Amino acid sequence: QLQLVESGGGLVQPGGSLRLSCAASGFTLDYYAIGWFRQAPGKEREGVSCISSTGGFTNYADSVKGRFSISRDNAKNTVYLQMNSLEPENTAIYYCAGRAAGVYDYCSGNTASWYLDWGQGTQVTVSS
Repeated sequence: QLQLVESGGGLVQPGGSLRLSCAASGFTLDYYAIGWFRQAPGKEREGVSCISSTGGFTNYADSVKGRFSISRDNAKNTVYLQMNSLEPENTAIYYCAGRAAGVYDYCSGNTASWYLDWGQGTQVTVSS
């Protein structure tokens, strides 16, 4: 199975930035679409962004468009989520998830069940 490990979370002030990393082991990440999800206390898990295996298709939740960006570095077997202009409402545990690529260059931006492998999550706290 694909092993995913998130890192880069922490405490940041409103308006600040963080870059989350999703590192893979066991398999080359080239074969996998990767999604980012988050879950805040008392709320359901929601999709944040995703990137297809080739990088040719990306998706963003409306709430983060223009502030977050997803990218991948295959040489480092890592997918990144750059988060700018962070707000307290962005506080959550952030998870990355993967699914082996199929025929189509695609990823699901908001359907958690589409993904088959998950990381352990990293805490992001936005507070003064």
